[in-house]
Amino acid sequence: MSSGMRTGWDGDGDRVPLERSHHKVRLVQLIKHHLRDWVWIGVMIVLEIIVYVVIPPFQRFVDEDKMQDYKYPTGPDTVPVWSIGVVAVLVPFLFFVAYYVRRRSIRDFHNAFLGLATAITLTALFTDSVKNMVGMPRPDFFDRCFPDGIAVYTNDEHRRAICHPTNMKEYNDGFKSFPSGHVSWCFAGLGYLSLYLAGKLSLFDKRGYSSRVFFVLFPQLVAVLIAISRVNDYQHRWVDIIGAAILALPIAYFCYRQHFPSIYAGSWAGYPFEYEPQGIFSHGLHGPKAIPSTNAPQNDLEMGRTDKRRVDGESLEMQ
Repeated sequence: MSSGMRTGWDGDGDRVPLERSHHKVRLVQLIKHHLRDWVWIGVMIVLEIIVYVVIPPFQRFVDEDKMQDYKYPTGPDTVPVWSIGVVAVLVPFLFFVAYYVRRRSIRDFHNAFLGLATAITLTALFTDSVKNMVGMPRPDFFDRCFPDGIAVYTNDEHRRAICHPTNMKEYNDGFKSFPSGHVSWCFAGLGYLSLYLAGKLSLFDKRGYSSRVFFVLFPQLVAVLIAISRVNDYQHRWVDIIGAAILALPIAYFCYRQHFPSIYAGSWAGYPFEYEPQGIFSHGLHGPKAIPSTNAPQNDLEMGRTDKRRVDGESLEMQ
């Protein structure tokens, strides 16, 4: 027979995903319901292109004394720019695909990718907007300002640097040290992935399997190593790295929590929020129903049976 139970609360006050009747969710319905979100992602991408390509950074005052701090050598990137998209976007995406192949939950796949896309686009827009406003010179700014190695300064009391760059793109990029784009992207994408894994692995289910911590924190280790490489390449300072992490991690958290419960939500953690499909551009109320249920399990054995019957939100039929 079809299940008719709803989400409710267990005896300790934790929300427990119980059986309930609902229809099969299709990708088209998900996209329609979240069309407003996808449109805004498109708008943010356009704004990001304008900020990155069109708007020049603020050119901070650099005199002869300050230039002594910008004489670090210019070299190749240990982690090239193109690989950041792979690390921050493609790697989490592959995890979403792997989970979909295993569980066949189109709602989990869609919501996970929507949250990631929002986190990445917001982080990119915030990062480049701050870069342009701050205009902080990179540690290798001397080579960008004086590519021939001949330093020229004004003859007045300010001794301002008179740059004669041969590559204007590299020169303008030399004023975009704070915060680090490499690092903000990595902490946004891999930070989101860590939250996703923490939910899927039920990290805080109080069962004490500490091996799960490695899988949850490993993406953060990758992000930290990439951050260190940016300092070692003399492309950034530590303040650029810390600023990028402080900017990106909250964005990743907020975007994850738009589509998934808290990682501390017990047996409910890691399962995407429910919602009633709405029309195009409608907000719609979504999220697990916080309604006490008389059908909540009364003991651990019953809770275990409930967890086995739980699904990711597609269709639920019980015989």
